[in-house]
Amino acid sequence: MLNRLFRRNAVDRHAVARLYMDVVEAARRPVFFGGGGVPDSVAGRFDMIVLHAFLVFRRLKSEDEGARAFAQALFDHMFADIDYNLRELGVGDLSVGKKVKAMAQDFYGRVSVYEQALDAADDAALVQMLQRNLYDGEDPGSGRLQALAAYMKREDSALAAGPIDGLLAGTVSFGPPPAFPPEGEISHAGP
Repeated sequence: MLNRLFRRNAVDRHAVARLYMDVVEAARRPVFFGGGGVPDSVAGRFDMIVLHAFLVFRRLKSEDEGARAFAQALFDHMFADIDYNLRELGVGDLSVGKKVKAMAQDFYGRVSVYEQALDAADDAALVQMLQRNLYDGEDPGSGRLQALAAYMKREDSALAAGPIDGLLAGTVSFGPPPAFPPEGEISHAGP
């Protein structure tokens, strides 16, 4: 009887893994690194995963304790995968822990600023945070930044309006990626 009680409250680890794979798949769409100009590097890929994971975590945290437990399991799975991938890339065992800790701090920092910008409906702050995080402060052109900000806001709204059941079952469907302006038409911010 106790097993059934605890099993009912347990998080479905397979659903967590499937949801994480959906997040990674969305984050790795080539258009982000091609037309979007996000650096196709470990840091760039990490930041795109963070962006998509943030949107899922934001939706999960708005629900009950079961959804928040699912979010914690998703976070744990994500950072276990990051640890594994760093090891696969040849990062030494002694420095993996430090790198994962730094990446977790980066994750929390990004989540905090994205959350603030979306909650305040502050498009300028969102664009600024995207430039700082995805492009390491470099100017990719306001067209790219505006397209990414609009994508984030659209996906945030879609997740907020949708039922939580799909996420808890281990699936998320992000909409089409942004339509980035052709490279020759990218307007740069500033003078």
